[in-house]
Amino acid sequence: MTTLLDARTSQNASIANSISIPITILSAPGLFGQVGLNVLGTTGPIRTQLSGTVACQLPLLPVATTITLTVVRGTSLTDPVIYSSAEALNINLLGPQLFTFTASDFNVPPPASGLLIYTHLLAAMYWVLLG
Repeated sequence: MTTLLDARTSQNASIANSISIPITILSAPGLFGQVGLNVLGTTGPIRTQLSGTVACQLPLLPVATTITLTVVRGTSLTDPVIYSSAEALNINLLGPQLFTFTASDFNVPPPASGLLIYTHLLAAMYWVLLG
């Protein structure tokens, strides 16, 4: 029988354009979300489902941009990746573009600390378009 251990909601921004985190080609992936689940006392494998939406906008220069969304079990990019996807931004849209994802993590051993942390990161890769 399944037992619900914890359910959390993490909302980073309630209003469009209220948070701006510049992601440049030279920067490390940017943190856009993190959630910790209380799994203290769990005796069996854990299954986790995470869903999210992120808005990205092209830089002012006309460059083709691919964003990469990554979700790791832990707090750094070197921790186990449970989800990763790459999406090209539409160069014809100047406003924000929304990307929605759902990640699942199966048979996770209970952490000794009792806190299971997932971190969401965003990176960008640019190509300059020449006439």
